[in-house]
Amino acid sequence: MLKDDVLKALLEAGDYCSGQALCERFHVTRTAVWKAVARLRDEGYTIEARQNRGYRLQNTEYLLSQASLDEAFAAQNFLKRWVFLQQTDSTNLEVKRAAAAGDRGPTLFVAEEQTAGRGRRGRNWSSPPGSGIWMSLLLRPSLRPERASVLTLVTALAVTDGIREATGLEAAIKWPNDVVVMGKKVAGILTEMSTDMDRIEFVVIGIGINVNTESFPEEIRSVATSLAIEQGKRAARTPIIAAIWKHFAAYECLFEATGSFAALKERYETLLANRNREVRVLDPDGEYTGTAIGITEEGELLVLRDDQSLTAKSACAEFTAMCNFVSSGHREQEE
Repeated sequence: MLKDDVLKALLEAGDYCSGQALCERFHVTRTAVWKAVARLRDEGYTIEARQNRGYRLQNTEYLLSQASLDEAFAAQNFLKRWVFLQQTDSTNLEVKRAAAAGDRGPTLFVAEEQTAGRGRRGRNWSSPPGSGIWMSLLLRPSLRPERASVLTLVTALAVTDGIREATGLEAAIKWPNDVVVMGKKVAGILTEMSTDMDRIEFVVIGIGINVNTESFPEEIRSVATSLAIEQGKRAARTPIIAAIWKHFAAYECLFEATGSFAALKERYETLLANRNREVRVLDPDGEYTGTAIGITEEGELLVLRDDQSLTAKSACAEFTAMCNFVSSGHREQEE
């Protein structure tokens, strides 16, 4: 679309770009360029127009675009494809549609806005434009289905280290699929998979991060926060995205090569917010409380119960609760 071409040209220019230059580059009229700029402004981009100089995109460090992702991922060799979407229903659904069309992955979908984003157990996840990072990865791992739940832990580790690297904030993991800063949630992970008998067809790893959200409803203000709130200034989103997938590529490669979480256990426990704290465990056999003391080499949460017995809470149970195990013959019905 012309507006996307104009946006890319403005990003590349880094300064003023004349309307005439845009007309000549894209073989369109001045009116067409003006309409493209108007559409970009409607989508939230700040574009200055100055007579005899042209158009200039402002606050570019805070923007997400295909061009910014192209630059961020140019030197990496993990992702095969990455797609920026101004708006979509859900990036997880984008992955499922891509998988159904034969995409082999790893493919990343990043959206400025989701209209039907969701979290665990089907809960709505607010994802308005400009405020966060909403992205999903299509992955076809060489794992048995019962091992796929550990990918949630691998992702949580990558998200936490990515946020730390890009912002300097002391992010931590709330086992198994939340990331917190100062005890409040900034990110959530929703992992789903499609299986064919005893084989994984594909895995969907969805990530939502509150980046530049300025405030939260009173009912969740005590448990939710954003990176901007915690660091006292807006955060650029593209560097965070790049850092997360850099860490994920390294961690996922190590996990698949060994088939075990053992090599990542020490780092994970270092970042575990639950460690040495009281936790409430929702177990199929009944709720109980205890103290989280770490994780096993399989990624299970070790809990010292109030009666002094030691239990290992599997991430698989949590994964089952938040994932759709879909056989290939029923994928269309599921979607």
